Amino acid sequence: MTILESRIAAEGNAERGGTGAFPGRKVILGKDQPLRLDSGVLLPAFPVAYQTYGRLNDEGSNAVYICHALTGDQFVAEPHPVTGKPGWWNIMVGPGKPLDTDRFFVICANILGGCMGTAGPTETNPATGKPWGLDFPVFTIGDMVRVQAMLLDHLGIEQLFLAVGGSLGGMQVLQWVASYPERVFAAVPIACAARCSSQNIALHEVGRQAVMADPDWCGGDYLSQGKQPRRGLAVARMGAHITYLSEQALHRKFGRRLQDREAVTYGFEADFQVESYLRHQGISFVDRFDANSFLYITRAMDYFDLEAEYGGVLASAFQDTKTRFCVFSFTSDWLFSTEENRMIVKALNAAAANVSFAEIETDSGHDSFLQNVPEFHRVLNGFIAGAAEHRGLPRSGLG
Repeated sequence: MTILESRIAAEGNAERGGTGAFPGRKVILGKDQPLRLDSGVLLPAFPVAYQTYGRLNDEGSNAVYICHALTGDQFVAEPHPVTGKPGWWNIMVGPGKPLDTDRFFVICANILGGCMGTAGPTETNPATGKPWGLDFPVFTIGDMVRVQAMLLDHLGIEQLFLAVGGSLGGMQVLQWVASYPERVFAAVPIACAARCSSQNIALHEVGRQAVMADPDWCGGDYLSQGKQPRRGLAVARMGAHITYLSEQALHRKFGRRLQDREAVTYGFEADFQVESYLRHQGISFVDRFDANSFLYITRAMDYFDLEAEYGGVLASAFQDTKTRFCVFSFTSDWLFSTEENRMIVKALNAAAANVSFAEIETDSGHDSFLQNVPEFHRVLNGFIAGAAEHRGLPRSGLG
């Protein structure tokens, strides 16, 4: 067993703290050097929960970091400990799949502010012994990526072969290359943008207001009072979930079909299948996600503006980068449009970066990167194969 494997095994058996006890790996970072957030607040000795798949090769050159989206977590390719459902990217990660765990060492950590073991509003505030709630400091996507870099330092990984993620995960990938260009050999930002649009900020605000309007939110202190703003968070999830789909996908899945009845009720029960589906999405979401985490993470997305961070010139974020890029968009994605992804590509071209772009035709909407879309998988496979060859990685196994 290598030093890294021993460390990971030990962290898999570590005692869980805070309110989010669950199986998995957990490490305390920032014990020697606190994390300074973009807000100026220092965050000392904070937990990070993560999972790994596959094995790091002797050269340390086959590490893949998956940046998860808003409602994702570190359980990428295994049954979820809360829901029992398959990992959220099980279609992509595993032996023989695009992110082949017989070939790559795959890492995914619960993002800063998440609710599956990493520091956030559900974890214990050491100063009070109670859940942080709204006392947790507001953070940015830049802060998320700094935490991930600290985790890689802890694992002894100097450079990633690949950073990949969709939606919020894609934003993190862009931040990774901007902040740590020498640490990312190849990058795949999927269905994202270099800044959060006013439309998306507005959608986030509607969701946040739904949460805060729930009387059980208790000003963010619901955990200490033994309550949960389930109704507000469920409504927020319903609204967000609509944005992940397309009109074509909704029509194909549901049309105007009725739910378990022959005629409408002339009332406000779930007459239509699409209503029942959304209610199910809302109810199941509150069992695995925290309301305050939803507030904090959407706010971090609102603040994301890589162009403004680099003086109003997006290309400056990627100046002199050696990273190889493949940017993906989907034709039916109205949440993060092809136009927004083309802006990233134009900035990369202006910076003379090595960049490919693929607009995938599909009617599955924003969530296409989570679905079985053969053309997406084919192009991604091709990019990974080319990058791996350039990196000198063996075609299969660890060599």
